[in-house]
Amino acid sequence: MATLIPQVEDFKKAFEACDVIACPTAPTPAFKIGEKVDDPLTMYLSDIFTISANLAGIPALSAPCGFSAAGLPIGLQLMGKHFDEEMILRVGHAFERATEFHKKRPVLKV
Repeated sequence: MATLIPQVEDFKKAFEACDVIACPTAPTPAFKIGEKVDDPLTMYLSDIFTISANLAGIPALSAPCGFSAAGLPIGLQLMGKHFDEEMILRVGHAFERATEFHKKRPVLKV
């Protein structure tokens, strides 16, 4: 039976070749508090990479993976197969054990 949401089939096909898909959480580093209040399109587009997991109904998580040159946080998104939350949690935990990003905090300049 064909699904009404093409992303579901795309993800099923991708997961035939891998267990987890890693991608950025957002197309840009985080922006400063209040910086984009007057730019709703940019704020909307900052969620663009997380929308496909929601539409396809697959589990995903975001973990800190670095900082921009300006010291703003960058996120790594991990997506997994339907009902395979355990896999993305294990991969996310392994990433945190292998790196120190989850221990660091950006310098907040208001």
